[in-house]
Amino acid sequence: MINNEIFLCAINNCESGTCPEDCTFCTQSTKYKAKIQRYKKKSIEQIVKEAHIAKANKAIGYCLVTAGAGLDDDRTNFVCEATYAIKKEVKDINIIACNGIASKEQLKELQKAGVDNYNHNLESSKEYYSNICTTHSWEDRYQTCINVKELDMALCTGGIFGLGESMEDRTSMLNSIKQLKPMSVPINFFHPNDALPIKSNTLTKQEAFNLISYTRKLLGDDVMLMIAGGRENTFKQDQYDIFKYGANAIVIGDYLTTSGDNASKELQILQDKGFLIATSCKK
Repeated sequence: MINNEIFLCAINNCESGTCPEDCTFCTQSTKYKAKIQRYKKKSIEQIVKEAHIAKANKAIGYCLVTAGAGLDDDRTNFVCEATYAIKKEVKDINIIACNGIASKEQLKELQKAGVDNYNHNLESSKEYYSNICTTHSWEDRYQTCINVKELDMALCTGGIFGLGESMEDRTSMLNSIKQLKPMSVPINFFHPNDALPIKSNTLTKQEAFNLISYTRKLLGDDVMLMIAGGRENTFKQDQYDIFKYGANAIVIGDYLTTSGDNASKELQILQDKGFLIATSCKK
């Protein structure tokens, strides 16, 4: 059955293509020289302007993403400053920080600034992770999620399908996610880029749909299941069928280094299809 009420989230790529890590699925890495737009931190003014646009397109979550392994003092201050500015001007929007590995002390600073949720994906299983990244560990990622939970922040954590992992790896990742009891689980489908070491995503459209259904079954009905990167590329004209398989949230607008559909156009399509757009993160 289709979920009639769906949740929309917008992403702001605040810092692009400056990451020294070697994640083989990510065009943000400087190691692979993907042809993407690269820049240091956006201006706070621009981030706030884009938050107004996200709100106008009925996004209830606004995710501030930075490039790099994790937070340092400079990046923490930047995210805090952006959060203060957004909260001052844009009402009733949840700020999600997605800034990599984070200590409790750094997360506390984000909390004080008004960050509502922290997003840090496990990406794959503990067993498979060393095949896709060697510059930091899966355990680093998992510990960040534990830190978030121990501070009573809302946790968003998910992963990517289509990196060459086995079904056992997918189950292992999802079981690890389930143990963390996140509020939201973003599921991405690998979007190939010629510059990356992983050359293709061999999942068929139906396999991808089945993985959404499997994820929903494994994680239960309470979690917000968001289909994020790779949605348009994987499902094409059938992309809104994801809601038949158990998804109840999507990213609207652009992603990090890939473009999504025009946000206002997509919002109209969703409304024309009879979907109710959630006005709060509470289900």
